Amino acid sequence: MYKVFVNESPIIITSSLNKENNYPVYPFKEVIFKDLIAQLKNNFLTGIILYSTDLEHDWRIFTENLKVVPAAGGLVLNTHKEVLFIYRNDTWDLPKGKIEKGESIETAALREVEEECGIFNLSLDKKLLTTYHIYDQNGLHLKETHWFLMHSNYKKELIPQLEEGITQVVFKNKTEIEAAFQNTYANIKLVYDTYQEI
Repeated sequence: MYKVFVNESPIIITSSLNKENNYPVYPFKEVIFKDLIAQLKNNFLTGIILYSTDLEHDWRIFTENLKVVPAAGGLVLNTHKEVLFIYRNDTWDLPKGKIEKGESIETAALREVEEECGIFNLSLDKKLLTTYHIYDQNGLHLKETHWFLMHSNYKKELIPQLEEGITQVVFKNKTEIEAAFQNTYANIKLVYDTYQEI
């Protein structure tokens, strides 16, 4: 299964017919891609399920319509098991950024977390998942973000990367995370839920 968000509305591409929600189901081959994106962007649909008989083949077709932008980031835990959040564009988020040419996914994830948060002593534990969202910036782009579980015992002041629009960097406990989830992205909840299932 692939779950791709347009704004906060999911396109679920799946080979399973088990419905877990009330989204309409369409055969993948019958969908007109540009119309689907327009309907989701304009909030005519809250989500859609595309049924595929060949998931990997149809995923390749789906991504052919988009410029794929690979990125990497981290869900960082401190010694108290609190999670590192950033505040950017009036929204709580996790640190992440684009993978540079020739850079491994793991190296990019560590670099982006360090740069955006002014944090060090990071250790990379394991890959959590890959999330996807579509945005329009001189054409449609698919941001493919590889997320890793990380740990840090860094005790010094955290410094937000202001030139990237980040105004706060803070570790949050469970109660604070629940509050932050009132103002975050659906993909960030997916990352946290995946961590909770470990």
